[in-house]
Amino acid sequence: MTWLNEIRWTEDGLIPVIAQQHDSGKVVMFAWMNRESLALTVQEGYAVYWSRSRGRLWRKGEESGHRQKIIGLFMDCDEDVLLLHIEQEGGIACHTGRESCFYRQLVDGQWQAVEPVLKDPAEIYTTHDVI
Repeated sequence: MTWLNEIRWTEDGLIPVIAQQHDSGKVVMFAWMNRESLALTVQEGYAVYWSRSRGRLWRKGEESGHRQKIIGLFMDCDEDVLLLHIEQEGGIACHTGRESCFYRQLVDGQWQAVEPVLKDPAEIYTTHDVI
């Protein structure tokens, strides 16, 4: 897979990835990928990330069922950031039960939640503690 060699990986062998809902353009998530997770993403057609906190591959939705189907994969001009156009299954990308991980906005010097919880995380995650 020579196309993987065109990517400017970090010293840790990672690349930052932005996940964007393909039809609305809404940015729903930011994560990291390594060579293996990116190759698996392309091969399987669903997002596979590298979880720095878990220290392992993480198939988005492996516990919640909220997988990300890949519609398009793009690389920026500096070859060091990827953009995924995705179809967010279930409409929830965030472990807090919201559509997007970017649900807090700075308003008058304070972070405020500006997106509603669509589903209680306790109903989504039944096998582990929610972060």
